[in-house]
Amino acid sequence: MARAAAQRPDFDHRFVATGQHSDLFDDVVSAFSLAVDHNLGLLTAGQSIEALETRIALALPPLIDKLRPDMVIVQGDTTSAWAAALAAHRHGVPVGHVEAGLRSHDMTCPFPEERNRVAIDTLSTLLFAPTDDASRNLITEPAVTGRIVVTGNTGIDALLAMRDRVRDWRLHDGGTRLILATCHRRENIGPGIASICAALRQLARRPDVQIALPLHPNPDVQTGVKQALSDVERITLLPSLSYPEMVRLMDRAHLILSDSGGLQEEAPALGIPLLVLRDNTERPEALATGNITLVGTDTDNIVAAATRLLDDPVAHAAMSHPAYPYGQGDAAERILNAIEDWFGLRPRPSPGLAERTISYRMPAPQA
Repeated sequence: MARAAAQRPDFDHRFVATGQHSDLFDDVVSAFSLAVDHNLGLLTAGQSIEALETRIALALPPLIDKLRPDMVIVQGDTTSAWAAALAAHRHGVPVGHVEAGLRSHDMTCPFPEERNRVAIDTLSTLLFAPTDDASRNLITEPAVTGRIVVTGNTGIDALLAMRDRVRDWRLHDGGTRLILATCHRRENIGPGIASICAALRQLARRPDVQIALPLHPNPDVQTGVKQALSDVERITLLPSLSYPEMVRLMDRAHLILSDSGGLQEEAPALGIPLLVLRDNTERPEALATGNITLVGTDTDNIVAAATRLLDDPVAHAAMSHPAYPYGQGDAAERILNAIEDWFGLRPRPSPGLAERTISYRMPAPQA
């Protein structure tokens, strides 16, 4: 979205980073040739959710006072996004929420993301819903009073742009198939990750697979995974990967096992079957495509579902068609169009064009 905004003369934008997971963030910024205008420097190792919220609440208001923005855009459902939205709201600055309306309808899973996104949406003036289902979630919530626009998700913009740069068509060596696994959800730390690792150990007994597991920066996640899997043949524990490296690995995978939210959007777009290591999802559209399946964290369930996809070519093929419920790479343009509409910077688009406005419950400011 920052790259798209830079191409529009009506947008004077500033890119603000919190400083969390700086190595991973720097890799993404470099991969897309972006420049960060302000870095809050909020390193998060060993930091509680409450501490992070407090630090952002202290660090961001002086920057808002200095820049005096017309709008603050936040993306996703992280604690950082929630704290930034709250800071902007307290300063009377309109909030735009990218990825609005996702709902698992369970405040404990994912935690604290479900709480964060519900709270952000109640504060937002513009809500950029990735799908029709997400927009309907927002319409049914009385506390949501902003304008809702269906745009797709900018995560798919980034994925498709990067895929075209890193796509590698080489076949896997030695006749083995690559299983990509990730786990990091806060609610899975402890017994959940232990069960996931037990399933991966069983799958690694197969001579026809190689398993790659990039380690999340969270030390609690790393400790459990390393203790369970560091000595297992055919499982490679990788350091945290750059975004291009992760996209290349996803694109080469025969099967993905993950508790990630973003991968539930990305795997369908790449046409890679995904077994979701959670009991529920805020992305039912991906379920509807048939590209993903919820399997939870039970060891036997994971092994059974993965074995079926490894042994049954028909079942694997049924989950391998590319699908794009979260957009086909133009979400950033739709979002910027919606912002221009709201500020009266362009004529209202005709029906049937890129974006569809679902609700106009908040009047636009006077031009």
